[in-house]
Amino acid sequence: MTTTTLTTRLNNVARLNLIDAPTPLQRLPRLSEHVGRDIYVKRDDFTSLAMGGNKLRKLEYLGAHAIRKNADVLVTAGALQSNHVRQTAALAAQLGLGCVALLENPIGTTRDDYLRNANRLLLDLFRVRVHEVANLDDADRQLETVAQQLRNEGRRPYVIPVGGSNALGALGYVRAGLELDQQIRGAGLEFSAVVLASGSAGTHAGLALAFAHEMPSTPVIGVTVSRTSAAQRPKVQSLVDQTSELLELEPDPAMRVDLWDAYFAPRYGEPNTAGLDAIRLLARTEGLLLDPVYTGKAMAGLLDGIACGRFDGKGPVLFVHTGGVPALFAYREAFHSD
Repeated sequence: MTTTTLTTRLNNVARLNLIDAPTPLQRLPRLSEHVGRDIYVKRDDFTSLAMGGNKLRKLEYLGAHAIRKNADVLVTAGALQSNHVRQTAALAAQLGLGCVALLENPIGTTRDDYLRNANRLLLDLFRVRVHEVANLDDADRQLETVAQQLRNEGRRPYVIPVGGSNALGALGYVRAGLELDQQIRGAGLEFSAVVLASGSAGTHAGLALAFAHEMPSTPVIGVTVSRTSAAQRPKVQSLVDQTSELLELEPDPAMRVDLWDAYFAPRYGEPNTAGLDAIRLLARTEGLLLDPVYTGKAMAGLLDGIACGRFDGKGPVLFVHTGGVPALFAYREAFHSD
């Protein structure tokens, strides 16, 4: 399939025009010198809404579908410091919709910074109706229960899954993959790998699908942030399959899902030493901010991959910065504990 055909199929699915220009592709010169290999970053932390991040690409499609369904309230879920909930809430405010969020405390902390500051503070500014829950172990059912309660109140809810990660949301990163392909070719670069955080799986699935069609020799490596590779792989693969079906693409038997799972411990949302060190290194060498939940751990994986010779060839490595910087302010104590 040609790029033109894939673009046409994407354009046949309604989306909001929330990202009207490509996010930058930048070389990180001081970090590259420090590690002895060229590293580039795709700046999806530069998306325009509510301090940026990858979720806006998914919300372009999900928000358009909500409007088409005549919704008057968006319903979603995540951690208390969820980047996805923050951007969903901001979009709801921008569209004049209500927003209801189910929030869990995945690390069981009582720290005030985590419970009230950062992303959680922003939800209050966006006037989100928050329901704190013990866990989100059955998030789809829990979201539907809240949606039904809203229907009973006469509202018109639109449910957005955790992370915005369904086939429709993943289209945002198929589109991002085509954008990135054009930037890479325009710059005359050949990357040994693309590295990103793999969590709810929509970003990973969409980007991997796009690269399988446009740059099949470049692996897209997801550094898991919440589970083992064995548990994450079927989530990514299922979204690849569903998104392919939505775009009427034939399955690609040669496509593989690349995952590294040595960097998420002790659990989702809890910082670790390697991730914090990566955050400090990027701040001190490039003035670039990462977060302890997603991008810090993913960058730790990239840096360790270079140190251990895990990338094929000698080409540059590309890091997809998926945002999440507001969460830094929820983890102040982590940076003052040593």
